[in-house]
Amino acid sequence: MFQGRSFLKEIDFSKDELLYLIDFAIHLKKLKKEHIQHKYLLDKNIALIFEKTSTRTRAAFTTAAIDLGAHPEFLGPNDIQLGKKESISDTAKVLGTMFDGIEFRGFKQSDVEILAKDSQVPVWNGLTDDWHPTQMLADFMTIKEHFGYLKGLTLAYVGDGRKNVAHSLLVTGAIFGVNVTIISPESLQPAHEIQKLARNYALRTHSKISIRSDLNGLENADIVYTDVWVSMGEESQTAERIKLLKSYQINQKVVDKIINKNFIFMHCLPSFHDLNTEVMKEIKENYNLNELEVTDEVFNSKNSVVFEQAENRMHTIKSVMAATLGDLFIPKV
Repeated sequence: MFQGRSFLKEIDFSKDELLYLIDFAIHLKKLKKEHIQHKYLLDKNIALIFEKTSTRTRAAFTTAAIDLGAHPEFLGPNDIQLGKKESISDTAKVLGTMFDGIEFRGFKQSDVEILAKDSQVPVWNGLTDDWHPTQMLADFMTIKEHFGYLKGLTLAYVGDGRKNVAHSLLVTGAIFGVNVTIISPESLQPAHEIQKLARNYALRTHSKISIRSDLNGLENADIVYTDVWVSMGEESQTAERIKLLKSYQINQKVVDKIINKNFIFMHCLPSFHDLNTEVMKEIKENYNLNELEVTDEVFNSKNSVVFEQAENRMHTIKSVMAATLGDLFIPKV
């Protein structure tokens, strides 16, 4: 069922398949905590291709591969000729003869699609400009661990709605029957084709999709989610983004309006919630701001599950790798 398949975007798998991967990840997490070995990929070789820098994705894929008994090989932008002196297709054909599976974290969705097509081995999307499927599994695993279920919950995303995380949350939430509200300035709202895709899934699961520009949409949230205002490669737009998104900061005044006081706060990280980074020190100097998308008070509050969310990247990535490459017995989903 999963064997040999790639995971390039959330819609590659059905709702039941995605739920299986989450439940399998919860099982693998338990095995990890109990120090029970689960080497489903013993002696497999995994290529980790990174065009974009990373902390959680690289660490999660590396530790997941090792826990599963595989050997991960990091291939950064200075290590291979991907798209420079050698085409994506030629690279895929070469790596497919040497590795059993490939992870790709980069810019173009078309690049990861070519890797999957021409390598003939499972390829896993660690992030592209369009989709972030491994992040979604970790996010909804965290939500299920906290609430015990997914269908009928309400998730509100606040910030830049044009990005991969907002797009993926909108579509994946609709697949699971989660009500999703995207709160963004009109110029930063999700692409219309993504909205249409999400609404089509929402019709099947009876969830509600809402795109709005006012923070009143937070009142009924069970989950509040935000992300950085300036993505990698968009640093020149910092001043414009701050001007557009300054009023969308998640702070205590904002979350005090939420009816469900047991809401959870989520962030895919990194987060600019204090002055303990070089970037935020520059922001402070140039814009006189101590925090951006979320205040430190909310980020470190009892409602925050950001570090559980980060840990779950490893468990869900392990689930995907084992299911698609481990030749496991999996009952029909």
